[in-house]
Amino acid sequence: MDTDEYRGIERGSRTYLRAVLAMLAAGLATFNSLYCTQALLPTMTADLGITPAESALTVSVATGMLALCIVPASILSEKFGRGRVLITSLALAAVLGLIIPFAPGIATLIALRGLQGAMLAGAPAVAMTWLSEELHPRDLGHAMGIYIAGNTVGGLMGRLIPAGLLEVTHWQFALFGASAATLVFTVVMVALLPQQKLFQPKKITLRYELAAMAGHWRNPRLALLFLTAFLAMGTFVSLYNYLGFRMIDQFGLSEVLVGAVFLMYLSGTWSSARAGALRQRLGNGPTVIFLAITMIVSMLVMAVDNLWVTVVALFAFTAAFFALHSSASGWIGLIATRDRAEASSMYLFCYYVGSSVVGWFSGIIFTHASWWVFVGYLTGSLLVLLVMTVMLARLARVEHSAPATTATAPATT
Repeated sequence: MDTDEYRGIERGSRTYLRAVLAMLAAGLATFNSLYCTQALLPTMTADLGITPAESALTVSVATGMLALCIVPASILSEKFGRGRVLITSLALAAVLGLIIPFAPGIATLIALRGLQGAMLAGAPAVAMTWLSEELHPRDLGHAMGIYIAGNTVGGLMGRLIPAGLLEVTHWQFALFGASAATLVFTVVMVALLPQQKLFQPKKITLRYELAAMAGHWRNPRLALLFLTAFLAMGTFVSLYNYLGFRMIDQFGLSEVLVGAVFLMYLSGTWSSARAGALRQRLGNGPTVIFLAITMIVSMLVMAVDNLWVTVVALFAFTAAFFALHSSASGWIGLIATRDRAEASSMYLFCYYVGSSVVGWFSGIIFTHASWWVFVGYLTGSLLVLLVMTVMLARLARVEHSAPATTATAPATT
């Protein structure tokens, strides 16, 4: 196809609307499914007679398996196409989601959640790449912003739907309700997703893919962004995994009110869309430093033994995290001048490994220490994150003073 005549789907066309709505539905399905047990953790802990760390494994194992499978899914999409991988991934995960609530015990439930996380991996692995390939570059930023909004709203629904249903039914049926919503979003995505026109299959070899990923780790800025994703997401998930226990035990909230706390995700929907304007005003480096500092201050404020202070701090923390994620993921595309799919998949791999590993380990700290110690531990992780953002900013200044490159890529906002 002559790309001088056709550069992608343009905004204003019916096909563009279908593409954007399909990716919005994909984001809703993916993150609704991935975090559908998080709001249920206190109830599952009490009902099954397990520890908070054990119940949190229903989240950590899903994100961990998703992390392990993101890179293979990205590689397979180079041969079989982004759309095919996306549809297969979400369809299998949605069907499995209807079975998971009726697992006979916690061990089976955790194992099935791990399998579901593996199946979900194809969606985040290829969604942004599909948009980058199929949409006109001029309109890509708008579509990316809607996709990321779908991610945040999907994560929010994954908490609110089961938390709301928990008021009128058992946690297993609440989980089934969230899984049914995932199936609906998946059907919408399959029905709307346009066929690919600009995808070019690539001959894939394990040697080349491994060399490409190793090459990205040798780039100091990319390596720091990968580690930033690991720590930022790990800290974020750790806070949301265990804050619900504090809301119930310390502040006496009901499960449905604890679920309503996840409305803070809406601050992330807003901030991820505004992150691009902030980067244009301050630059990439100063932006990520500012957001890391905001996360640290907000985390420290959450040590205060007051419900409303905690809620306000959580709002600021959530907004800063999603803006940081949006900025960092967009920066990946600007730095990686080749093998961008592999760079994006490595970023997401680190992102979800952080969610799984740090989220699980934080449960041990939470179980055996006071809230003050727990907050101090998470603040320590964020201080390391701040150091890395400062290093990123310094490297960016050095790069800016060097001769300009021809790399171009959209920001994911």
